[in-house]
Amino acid sequence: MSGFFDGTLLTVTMQTSLAHSPQNALSPQELSQEIKSFISGVDQTQGRKLGVREHARCAVRLLRSVPACRGAVLEHLRGVYNEHVSAFLQNLEADGEGDGDSNLEDVIMEVHGVLAEFIRLNPRAWAPLVSTWAVDLLGQLSSKHAGRRAAPQSSSLNELLQLWMSCAATRSLMEAYTQCLAAMIAWCPDQCVDALLDTSVQHSPHFDWVVAHIGSSFPGTIISRVLACGLKDFCSHGTADKGQGDKSNRVPKIGSVVGILGHLAARHSDSIRQELLRMFQESLSPPTIPPSSGSTSWEHSAQLRRGAVPFLLQLAVLSPSLLGAVSAELVESLRPPVLLQLQAVLQGLPRDELDNMMRLVVHLIAQSPAGGARILRFLADTATPASVIISGPTPSPHEGVREACDRLLQMLLLHLHKLVYTCSEGDDGYYSRPHSPSSQAPRVVPFLEEMQSHVGELCAETLRLERKRHLWLHQLLCLLSVYRGPSVATEALCQLLTLARNPDQLALAWQLHTPLSTCLPGLIPAAVTRCVAQIHTHTLGPKQLCQLLLNLASAMQSVQEEERRGPGGMGGGGASPQSSMAVQVGAAVSGHLHDFCPLLLHSDPAVSHAAVRLLSRSLLPRATLPSHLLLVCRAAVTHFFLALRRRVQAGKGRDGGQGGEAVNCSVLLLSRLAGYSPLTLKCVLLQLVEGALHKGNADLFGGQSEDIRGDTPISPSLAPDRGGFLLDINCRFGTTVNFSGSVWSVFHAGVIGKGLKQRSATPHPDAASVIQNVQTLLAVTVQCCSAPSGNGGNSGGARHQSSVVPDEPPPINAEAAKMMAVTLVEYICPDVANGELSWPPEEHARTTVERDIHIRRCFEAHPVLFPLLHVVAAGRPALCYCSAVLRGLLATLLAHWEASREPLAVDSPWHLQASCMLVSCMGEGQLLPPVLGNVHEAFPYLTPFEVRLLLLAVWEYVRGNGPMPQKFVFSAEKGLFCRDFARDGDVARYVAPIHSVLHKNIDRLGHLCWRFQL
Repeated sequence: MSGFFDGTLLTVTMQTSLAHSPQNALSPQELSQEIKSFISGVDQTQGRKLGVREHARCAVRLLRSVPACRGAVLEHLRGVYNEHVSAFLQNLEADGEGDGDSNLEDVIMEVHGVLAEFIRLNPRAWAPLVSTWAVDLLGQLSSKHAGRRAAPQSSSLNELLQLWMSCAATRSLMEAYTQCLAAMIAWCPDQCVDALLDTSVQHSPHFDWVVAHIGSSFPGTIISRVLACGLKDFCSHGTADKGQGDKSNRVPKIGSVVGILGHLAARHSDSIRQELLRMFQESLSPPTIPPSSGSTSWEHSAQLRRGAVPFLLQLAVLSPSLLGAVSAELVESLRPPVLLQLQAVLQGLPRDELDNMMRLVVHLIAQSPAGGARILRFLADTATPASVIISGPTPSPHEGVREACDRLLQMLLLHLHKLVYTCSEGDDGYYSRPHSPSSQAPRVVPFLEEMQSHVGELCAETLRLERKRHLWLHQLLCLLSVYRGPSVATEALCQLLTLARNPDQLALAWQLHTPLSTCLPGLIPAAVTRCVAQIHTHTLGPKQLCQLLLNLASAMQSVQEEERRGPGGMGGGGASPQSSMAVQVGAAVSGHLHDFCPLLLHSDPAVSHAAVRLLSRSLLPRATLPSHLLLVCRAAVTHFFLALRRRVQAGKGRDGGQGGEAVNCSVLLLSRLAGYSPLTLKCVLLQLVEGALHKGNADLFGGQSEDIRGDTPISPSLAPDRGGFLLDINCRFGTTVNFSGSVWSVFHAGVIGKGLKQRSATPHPDAASVIQNVQTLLAVTVQCCSAPSGNGGNSGGARHQSSVVPDEPPPINAEAAKMMAVTLVEYICPDVANGELSWPPEEHARTTVERDIHIRRCFEAHPVLFPLLHVVAAGRPALCYCSAVLRGLLATLLAHWEASREPLAVDSPWHLQASCMLVSCMGEGQLLPPVLGNVHEAFPYLTPFEVRLLLLAVWEYVRGNGPMPQKFVFSAEKGLFCRDFARDGDVARYVAPIHSVLHKNIDRLGHLCWRFQL
């Protein structure tokens, strides 16, 4: 019994405090009998065994009279409280009403009153004892009765709290502990909280309802003191482990701290966050307030201050909710002064503890459910070396902090690498992609999960190429791509292709693709498809769109350069990763030509230029829909004329080089499209001819902008629909059916009362620009007509070597020239039948005067027709299909020279030039023998009458020897169709007028006599 009766000084104090209550005073004999009855459990007066209620009453009297026996009394009261709780739960399980034992309830209320009176009168003596006893008894009762039907383990915390607070015994214990805690807050809260923590460790989770109730009643005190007690135990536990090794069986309280704070986080998260931040900040700053009775002790202990940071890290590891609550503000508080203080505090720790802390921080960052992007930005900003080179051997003031953050970033990347690439348990040892359907459930990495939404920011930061920073971020992009699979990898690669602005930045895309290509096949086609989707949804601005197209073009250019260098270009080795990716980019782009071709007509010239640069370097698909091919052809031809106009405008400004490059790329694209298939060849030539003769493009080639006929059909791909008024259309001449050569033919020279029809004054274009545009048009036409058809369009625009003499230009394809001829005839004179190849007598021209005049006006309005006819003439026998146009133009020229009263032919410059070019073209197309095909050389020296005589000779020859394609025979040596004029009979009778004119003008034409020898 000596173990229970201790504390002599306390006994005296309590007896003195209770001496003023006469009803509690007992004689020594009565006290002796009460003590004996309490110890033996037998009534000393009557000699019978005491019941539970009577025995409890005896214990209360002893507690009231002899406080020194409080230990034994409180120990006996544990059974009384347990008896009452058992009866309470049994009644609940029996009839649903928890009345319990009324006698014991009276005793419990009496005990509660006594304890409450003792705590009120002398809290320093009774509050620590009663708080420890009450909280320990609550833990025992909660654990003992946790499995009963009335208190199932599946119940929520609120249900358990309501259940236990309806029981008089547990409610009494809770109120007693709350009174003790309220009394001890001012002078010694640690002891009370220590008891709470110890009990929580032993009886959790059945004790959680107690923690929740007390924490809700004293949130500020509980949070701060729980953290302080946990810190003390953490430091002492660590010291004990070092001194005793594995012999210590103490259970650390940090688990209980985590549980208590976890329960309080639902309603008091702000208080918890502020208290955690305060502990971190006070652990770094030097103590300024001396210890006092009102301050906590850990703030003035050097050991506890050093252990605060590891303690907080351990808390964060055990509780992700605490980590998420404090991580954002913690990162914001890490300013340079705070970092220096943290460095100073951690410098005193041993190397192994520092390494453990680094590993803890890395683990926390990887498992951080929120704020990962902010943490990464902070680490990267702090670890990035200074951009300014500091002279001298003295390091930067923050060099140690930078090195620590640098090491932390490297450890983080290594840890993430292990998490991403480490096989799951039970695997065969080989890496399986987390997103693979055949693999097990992937390991969730919260940091990477959050960074998935920041891929665009990571790509933008990586492209800044800031020393080590871009290497870290690039490695993180790679890990994130592997972790999340094709979706993130495609997005990252698409972002890099869109945002890269120079070769160094574009190389980051290749470096990202190289490691991903082994585990993510088909990444390049998916990235290009995503780029196309961005184009369709108009999510990219003009600058970004232009940059994307230029980057794709640069990717394919590397392949073409390596092909030109040959096999030895790479030092005899295999293909580089960049070239492998470039091949895939080219193949992917070729499958989306119909998606890229609308960009050729983009309103921004830079985007249009980038698009033609891309398409001119891309491979044409081996198989595609005809509708897609026609769409690409129309867009490419339209862009060609737009590029010509922009080159003319740029030639007047400063950026003439870019306009010329766009024209060259457009020419290359058209030549490749023309060589793809007969369908594309026909479409390209048709669109080229229609575009060159369209009134919107006529000024580019020195023609008139106005429409000669007034009803020329406009191709929808060449001009926008500008609309019009029905009245204007009806008032326009020529809208009725045209009966050429009939009595209904009417010449509209003007309106009666308003005079002759006014011809609009056309602006005179720059002669140099016109010549350059005509040469460009002829160049692209010749390339299209000479390109071998059906080679897939992937010959790169190189000339095929079908010609015997290498220096000669490639021959014009006869079928291509025929397409051009038919297109020219349809545009110039659409009412001509295809069978009008033979020439009638010269007198027959009177029946087609209106049509012939229209043909002449077309040639006047479009000087480019003559060069186009020369291209047709080079592809013999295609000029035969232009017989009606040649006949109509020659008829008008004959009529002009017949009516001309000028002394010399040079006084009619246009008619002279038209006559010369017409005869030259017919000679080139072998519609005339050489002796007649050279007569145009004499026209400038003759009079109009003499010119008419020679043109009549040409007319008679063609009429007598009709321009039939059947007269041409293919020559295998030359690779051309040629005509044998010997089969057409004697040519001498057609040359007589020529000789007559030569003899008459021998003084001026003597040097040309040899050109007319038979």
